[in-house]
Amino acid sequence: KPLAAGQDCVEGRWVNEDVLRLRAASNMDLRDDEVGPLQLRTPCAPHIAARLEGRTISREAVLAAVRGVAVRADIAFIEGVGGFRVPLLPGWDTADLAVDLGLPVVLVVGLRLGCINHALLTAEAVRARGLRLAGWVANTVDPAMPHVADNLDALEAGLSAPFLGHVRRLPDPCPAAIAVHLQRALALLQAR
Repeated sequence: KPLAAGQDCVEGRWVNEDVLRLRAASNMDLRDDEVGPLQLRTPCAPHIAARLEGRTISREAVLAAVRGVAVRADIAFIEGVGGFRVPLLPGWDTADLAVDLGLPVVLVVGLRLGCINHALLTAEAVRARGLRLAGWVANTVDPAMPHVADNLDALEAGLSAPFLGHVRRLPDPCPAAIAVHLQRALALLQAR
């Protein structure tokens, strides 16, 4: 997670919750700053958090940090921050970061009202940047959302990318519990 906004004090150190979860899910022995090289304390868009904290986001530093860890892994997943078009610097956003890295994109669709439109627009933006939409995951955001199956059908028809799984609302979203819901994704990875 090259950029992360919002930190908590955990065991005497300030760290982003996503960074901790990604570290726990990794089979590599990585430090917090390797998983999340640019962590900002304020929970808001990174460009705003950086301004509020008097910090600078460096395109070159972010890319170097991601590439430095990815080259050591057999498979690397780079988690975005806040969506596909979040500003990072004037003239550089998370879509540009994805283009700079040149990796396929896995879209995580937060299941709630409006998710079909949001997901289809995001998929269109991914493809407009010349990136491959490698697949998508449904993530239950609103556990009371009605018509989940109908929404999944509409997403599957509209996204034209492999459906990798549906992560339901979990009491403990640890890597093992999430993996159970991503069997399609694991099967695709193993088939490579």
